[in-house]
Amino acid sequence: MHYNGGYLIGQINKLINRRINELLKEENVNEFNGAQGTIIFVLTEEGPMPIKDIGKATGLAKTSLTSMLDRMEKQGLIKKRENENDRRSTIIDLTERSRGYKEVIEKVSQEVNREFYKKIKAKDIERFEATLQKVLDNLKD
Repeated sequence: MHYNGGYLIGQINKLINRRINELLKEENVNEFNGAQGTIIFVLTEEGPMPIKDIGKATGLAKTSLTSMLDRMEKQGLIKKRENENDRRSTIIDLTERSRGYKEVIEKVSQEVNREFYKKIKAKDIERFEATLQKVLDNLKD
């Protein structure tokens, strides 16, 4: 039997990112893209953290993440500081400027989730998310 789950998830991811970028533009946010918004969202929710943890939370590869964080620092969206507990790692924190985008990021996220799940019943959403969690756990092993 032939399964297409990975392909479908990849296609969904591309469409979601495209939609997030469209919604950010509609909100007149041109300072960052959807992937950068995800980093801002994670830091808003979790607080300052090492780059490694941001990678785990966002699923972004370290090579892409490092260059993205460098751009975000130049744009004044994040600040970096040495990790006092581990001098080999860097702590990433939000600037006041990026904290101001919290409401817009939440609004965009809610809209994308609404569009994602329209026409799907709550019980099916629960089953779907439980299955996705199992797939994620399988891939982490």
